[in-house]
Amino acid sequence: MTIKTRNHEVAIANCAELAALVDRHTAGKGNGIYATAINSLEFMRECEPATAITGVSEPLLGIVVQGKKEMLLNEETYRYGVAQYLVVSVDLLVSRCVVEATPDQPYLGFKLNLDPVQLCDIIAQTNPGIGKKESVRGWFISNADPPLIDCAIRLTKLLDTPQDIPFLAPMIIREIYYRLLMGEQGEAVRQIATSGSNMQRIAEVIKRLKVDFTKPLRVEELAEQANMSASSFHRHFKAVTSMSPLQYQKQLKLLSARQMMLAENADATQAAYQVGYESTSQFSREYARMFGAPPIRDIERLRIA
Repeated sequence: MTIKTRNHEVAIANCAELAALVDRHTAGKGNGIYATAINSLEFMRECEPATAITGVSEPLLGIVVQGKKEMLLNEETYRYGVAQYLVVSVDLLVSRCVVEATPDQPYLGFKLNLDPVQLCDIIAQTNPGIGKKESVRGWFISNADPPLIDCAIRLTKLLDTPQDIPFLAPMIIREIYYRLLMGEQGEAVRQIATSGSNMQRIAEVIKRLKVDFTKPLRVEELAEQANMSASSFHRHFKAVTSMSPLQYQKQLKLLSARQMMLAENADATQAAYQVGYESTSQFSREYARMFGAPPIRDIERLRIA
């Protein structure tokens, strides 16, 4: 048995302690995502498989503590389970759903929002080199090592002694960042906070897209902002996000229109024009392709759920 396999088996076993802690802090609250007294830490609980939730995910670490989950990204599906973790390093458009959960064995998740400023400080102290110049994906799924699970356990235990949180939580979170940087996907984590890295330049363009997504897209302008040629920008953007800039913008539009119809009772025509579509028929086609049903039927389904 390899050391890597043995380490993962130990991490799975250690997750039982973490699961008991997360279960205690979420029991009786129903399904959902729950904030904690530690600002960047949240827990997730689902008692049955759930339909996919689509949204923009900001940089985060998510550890599956119990059950299984799927991530859908640009028509590709990735499944991960106990003692596996997802890291998202740029604002990414993803769909996620719980695929294994029961009332007796609910899905339990540990989520920590990542702060590029803190990462940058640790990088400067551990290995200031920029590393690879080629773009890496803006997300990855990996097996957790026992030290990472141990950090998650210690951070969660602090919730029982709130007086210790201001002093000890930042140190444990710092150790979590260190473990991620030293792990097998350390290069992807490193590029989140490395000034001038391709990932960071793409991340800045994504921020602009999120603000200006209703406006006509000019790839040349975005490439200029990233200080890249148009062809190089397109290649790096797809390497990081798994989609083209046009696909990213389109999904932002459709997601915003969906939220508008759900929260503001806007009809499909109103929502389409608000997010920059000139053709309602094109909007309906692309909406159904992304969400699996035309706008009216999809919104009715969401309200019933």
